[in-house]
Amino acid sequence: MVNITNKSNTLRIAIAMATVKVSKPETIEAIEQRKIPKGDVFEFARAAGLLGVKKTSDLIPDCHPLPIEYTAISYATEGLEIHITVEVHTIYKTGVEVEAMHGASIIALTIYDMLKPIDKGVEIQNIRLLKKSGGKSDLKQIQFPELKAAVVVCSDSIFSGKNQDTSGKAIIMLLEQFGIATLTYEILPDDASTISKKALELSGKEHQLLIFTGGTGLSPRDVTPEAISPLIERKIDGIMETARWYGQQRMPYAMLSRSIAGFIGETLVLTFPGSKSGVEEYMHALFPQILHLFKVNKGQSH
Repeated sequence: MVNITNKSNTLRIAIAMATVKVSKPETIEAIEQRKIPKGDVFEFARAAGLLGVKKTSDLIPDCHPLPIEYTAISYATEGLEIHITVEVHTIYKTGVEVEAMHGASIIALTIYDMLKPIDKGVEIQNIRLLKKSGGKSDLKQIQFPELKAAVVVCSDSIFSGKNQDTSGKAIIMLLEQFGIATLTYEILPDDASTISKKALELSGKEHQLLIFTGGTGLSPRDVTPEAISPLIERKIDGIMETARWYGQQRMPYAMLSRSIAGFIGETLVLTFPGSKSGVEEYMHALFPQILHLFKVNKGQSH
C-alpha cells in the first residue's frame, strides 16, 4: 500500500456515476411502479451501494481502510437509461474516489441482477468519477513565483564547519516545488543578537517568506525563539500549533518544540526545528496552505 503517513487529515469528497441501460420502456415502468419480482430495485441497490462503499478496502487490495463520514445515493432516469450518482465524504489522509466508484459499480450490478429476469438486454455502460476534492491535490498545480524566500540555518556546529547543513537545503528544495525561489541562504551561530539582526535585515520587500531552521529546542544554546519573538508584530499561533500537532502524531517529542511564527512587517517569519526530519514534517504540515496568508494579509481574501 502507498505510504500516506506524511499526509494530514482533511475533508475529502468524491462523486461517481454509473449508467445502466435497459432494453425496453416496460422495464423502467416496472421499476418505478415497484413491480420487479425481486423487490424494490432502487432501495435494494441503495443498500448494496452503501455496503459497497464501506467494503471497498476489503476488495481492492491497495485501498486504505478509512472512515466513511457520509454517503448519498441518487437516481435519475432518462429514456432507457438509469443514472446512478454516489457521493462520499471522509475526513482522512487519502481520498474516496475508489469508494465512490465501487459503490456506483455495486449499485449497477445489483440493478442488473434484479432486472435480468424480466429484461435480457440490460447493460452496464460506464462507471466514472465526476468530481473529487480535498487534500493537497487541490493545490498541487498552484505556483507562487511572486514569493521570494530567505532561509537561515542557526547552528554552532554547522557555522563552525563541524557538520554539514541538510535542513536548510531541504527547505529550499521543498519551496521550489511551489515555484518559490530562495534568494538568500545563510548559516549563523546560535547567538540571539546575531539572529535578531539577521531577521531584521532580511524582513523587507525583497523577501516575503523568511524561514529559520534550528535553535527551537530546549538546550541552553537554543535561542532562536528568544531572538525572533520580540520582533514579531503579528503572531500566528495556529501555524505552529498545527505543525506540532502533526509532528506529535509521528514522534513523541514534537511537543517540546518552541517554534513560533508571525509577520515582521510584510514578511512571514517561520522558525523550524534543526533536524532534517523535523523540517520535512513542518513543510508537509504547513505547505502550500500556509501561503494563503499572503492573500489574506493584503486584504484579497478572507
